[in-house]
This record gives sequence, structure tokens and C-alpha cells, in this order.
Amino acid sequence: MKRKIYDELLKWKENSQGRTAILIDGAKRVGKSYIAETFAKENYKSYIVIDFSKVSQAIKDLFDNYVDNLDYLFTYLSGYYGIKLYERESLFIFDEIQFCPRARGAIKHLVADGRYDYIETGSLISIKKNVKDILIPSEEHTIKMKPMDFEEFMWALGNDTMMDFIKTCYAKKRPLEQAMHRKAMDYFKEYLIIGGMPQAVKLYSETRDFEKVDEVKRDILKLYREDIRKFADEVNLKVEQIFDEIPNQLQKHEKKFNLASLDINARYREYYGAFYWLEDAGLVNIAYNTTEPNIGLGLNRDSTAFKCYMFDTGLLLSMAFDEKGLVSEEIYKKILFDKLTFNEGMIIENVVSQMLVNAKRKLYFFSRNNRNDSNNTMEIDFLIAKSNITSKHNITPIEVKSGKNYTYSSLNKFQNKYKEYLTRSNYYSSK
Repeated sequence: MKRKIYDELLKWKENSQGRTAILIDGAKRVGKSYIAETFAKENYKSYIVIDFSKVSQAIKDLFDNYVDNLDYLFTYLSGYYGIKLYERESLFIFDEIQFCPRARGAIKHLVADGRYDYIETGSLISIKKNVKDILIPSEEHTIKMKPMDFEEFMWALGNDTMMDFIKTCYAKKRPLEQAMHRKAMDYFKEYLIIGGMPQAVKLYSETRDFEKVDEVKRDILKLYREDIRKFADEVNLKVEQIFDEIPNQLQKHEKKFNLASLDINARYREYYGAFYWLEDAGLVNIAYNTTEPNIGLGLNRDSTAFKCYMFDTGLLLSMAFDEKGLVSEEIYKKILFDKLTFNEGMIIENVVSQMLVNAKRKLYFFSRNNRNDSNNTMEIDFLIAKSNITSKHNITPIEVKSGKNYTYSSLNKFQNKYKEYLTRSNYYSSK
């Protein structure tokens, strides 16, 4: 299961030379432990994995009692795990670090010692809950891990070349040849259905069995709901309520999250903490309305107007088709071959949000409603800023469409009104 984050770990190892530890954070089941151990096997002479969700209290106590005696700490761990340690050639993986805050706090001293390298992994859902009594080490560099993107999905299915060809055609502004386009769209529809959770992708690559994959996805959703109840403290009911409401909100034409669907008297200030928890946990991607499509999109953010996307589109699909608690093989195949009528725009817009987040973009959209002037009423699905900022033409609007019949009225009005701000316009259609 080839992952792009592997290259980030290589860069860290080369540049850090032991001066920092690295924390891989992300939602559960996105592949943190797998990629850390794969990296260790391929880049170190030896490594020790300490899974703090399983180890005895005696191992955890070492980080309370022997941080000032690292010779003893390393000798004990080497003997306990039966693994010889080599200076500057061995790695410690602190897996599920949230279960041992003292080990995370010890990173400062371990890095200063300089003998070995350290990778931490943790679930965002609980990693910040268990840091009250420790000093977060400045020597800790953090990278975020997301579900597999479309290119990683194709790699897992054995196609290592198609995305390079797509990128070449895009760079040259040349359309894909028809047969290649159909093949690419077949892969893309599979990605929409399966999503990017590694366990689901691996099972699909081995079996091509939609129902077995859906069982895996539902187990993951069940795990998230259990964690919400366990870790969300006083906002857990609101968090779960929002989480379960996401498909219903996204299938509406007006996709801004409507708090009245949760409670007719709901106010944003009452639910802010619950939305923040979900976003911080990595389970949702939130797009905020920006009131001015200019550089510094976040400076003009309207925090009370937002869209809430599921962080993995495959999981969203399993949530959306939940009549019997399992999406049947027949439903999946009908979706795959365009034989099922449903609001496909919900799925397409969600996957575009997922792609932008995977590309390390923050999500912004533009929405304006003027009852007295239709020319000032418009909504643009996403706005992104170009990397090299100039005096003008810095913002690219993105419109997402599904089906074969669509118009560009909002996009045209937006271009006419804000042409000095814009680079070029993009639209994505599921066809």
C-alpha cells in the first residue's frame, strides 16, 4: 500500500538527522501504524514498536521513572523486546502515543540524547485530550495523514502510470483520448464507492467484493461513533448528532449546514465546540464562506456560514445508503454503471473537498444572496489561491457539477463581478 506520506518521512529523516521526532496524526484507520512500521523496516537497521494501547503499565512507568537515566531505559526496552539497538541506525515507534502522555513529554530528552530516531502516531480524536500534565515538546514535528487519495487508490489497484498520463495531458491542456477517459472514470467511480480507508481499499483490491468492503466501512463508522461517545466529553451528543446529519445536509441544493435540522432553536455558539471537535478529530472537512474573493481568504471568513463534508467519500456513501445497515452489491454496481438515480452532486462535491484537503488546501466557498438584485446572488463551490501571489488575479473559483445538463450562471456572474481577482475558472463534472 504505497502512500505519499512515505516521502515526507524520508525527507524528515534526511533533514532532521535526529534533531526532531515526528508525529503522524490523523483519524483512526487511515494507516498511521502501517506506514510507520513499513518506513522503519526499509530505512533502519533495527526498530522497536511500543504500542501504548496494549503495553503493560510497567512499560509506561519507565517514562515516568527513567527519563533521567536513558542508558537504563534503552537497555530495558532492548531486552524486553529482544531487539538490539544501534546508535543512529535504530528507530523507536511510539504507537498510539495518546495512551502514554509521559512518553510524549519525554521526547524532548530523547531527542536531545541523539542516539536514536523517534516516530509517534496517534489518533486526533484523543491525542489532545491527554496532554494536560505534560509540556508539548518543541522538538516534535507533526505531519497529518489523510485517507488515500485517488492516485494512491490507483496504485493499490495496480495502476502506477495512469495518473502521470493525466497530469501530462493537463499540463499540455490536451483532452484525454476517449477510451482512456472512460477507463479513468471507471477508476474514479470505484474510488467514489470504496473511498480511501486503507483497510477497505486493500480488501477491494483483493476481492472486488462490494458487500465485504461495505462491512469494513461500517465497522470503521461504528468505531468512530464509539470514540465520539468516549472522548467528546460534554459535547458528545451534539457531535454524534452532527456526524449522523452530514449526508442529509449534503444532499440538499443549499449545502450550507442548517443548524435548525438539529434543533429548531439551535444557535451556532451552542454547537461551535462540537463542530470544532469533529474537525480537530479529522472526521470532517469544513469549508467556510469567504465574503471577499481576494488573497487572505481566511481574513474574510464568515465562521457562521459553512459546509460540513465527510473526510472520506466512501464512508459518506455507506452512511447515505443506510436503509438496511448494509449497501448491497446491487446498489454499488448500479452506482458504478450509472444505473441508479440519486443526488450524485453530494458525492462529487464531497470528493472534490477531500482532494483539496489532501493537497493541503484549506476549504473556502463564496455565497451571496441579494433578494433585490439577482446579479448579486451567486454561489461558488470552492475558491483557492495560487501559490505565487501577485498584485491581482490570485483566486481560482471551482464549480462542481454532476450529470450532463448544467449551467454556469453563478460562475459567469462571479467572473464578471470579480474578474480583477480571478486567475481562471475550473469546473468539475462527474461525467
